[in-house]
Amino acid sequence: MSSTESPSVPAASVLPRVAPVRVGEGERMRSVRLPGVTLTVRSRPPAREGLEPALFVHGLGGSSQNWSLLMAALDGTVDSEAVDLPGFGDSPPPDDGDYSVTGHARAVIRHLDAAGRGPVHLLGNSLGGAVSTRVAAVRPDLVRTLTLVSPALPELRVQRSAVPTALLGVPGVAALFNRFTREWTAEQRVRGVTALCYGDPTTVTPEAFGYAVEELERRLRLPYFWDAMTRSARGIVDAYTLGGQQGLWRQAERVLAPTLLVYGGRDQLVGFRMAAKAARSFRDSRLLSLPDAGHVAMMEYPELVARAFRELLAESAVPGATDAEN
Repeated sequence: MSSTESPSVPAASVLPRVAPVRVGEGERMRSVRLPGVTLTVRSRPPAREGLEPALFVHGLGGSSQNWSLLMAALDGTVDSEAVDLPGFGDSPPPDDGDYSVTGHARAVIRHLDAAGRGPVHLLGNSLGGAVSTRVAAVRPDLVRTLTLVSPALPELRVQRSAVPTALLGVPGVAALFNRFTREWTAEQRVRGVTALCYGDPTTVTPEAFGYAVEELERRLRLPYFWDAMTRSARGIVDAYTLGGQQGLWRQAERVLAPTLLVYGGRDQLVGFRMAAKAARSFRDSRLLSLPDAGHVAMMEYPELVARAFRELLAESAVPGATDAEN
């Protein structure tokens, strides 16, 4: 295993769209029908020909829009796509109702196989980090490099602030929570999520906050919203308990791709202390520590994460990396 640490930085068929979604400047959206699942994919037109493909995978309760800032920061570096996992964003539920980490990984693999874009630079956050780890372990042919932002890998001692999220996976808890919070407005819910996920919630712009409220209001009206949330949360908990070759840490050790690990010092969902274990487990890893970041460093510090990603490409001697700086 080789592990280098970056200096800590201070503070396939296309379907018509069926639901509104916020599309950032220069972004495009499409729906892709695959066996057993339909995925919504967000993309940016490549800045030039010949850029290598990248795929971004969001976390629990998120969507492809979580990656818009980082995708824009990587214009000229990679040809970017971000996927809405089944049941999230604009993707409908999977046909088989499988929201496990393996189920989500299967959806990502089906998309990559159908698109023929692999091997890709695969980037995942939180649940998406666990999903991406599994993809890289079982299908190394599809992954050129791996970047994990606060990946949801098993912790023996879960942070107290992460317990409510884990409890969503317990049967009946989501319904109970929904009943007790029925009077909460979407704005109150978004404010709570922002406080949980950001190192400094005051950095969220009014425009971004307003969009998050609109999006949550839309998603709360979907009949499968809580089912997707609870089953995906249960999938994370179940993945934590798996042993043997299916264990996520064991699969991390099997990853061959050069790996960038990004951990936030103010992360309330994934313990910062797990960064050292992750750096030891991924055989070819480098670590970016962001002491002031929370759980979504790619949204709080997109330029810093982009710089570390470009360094990953350069250190890994990935073709085209020398032309990555904008």
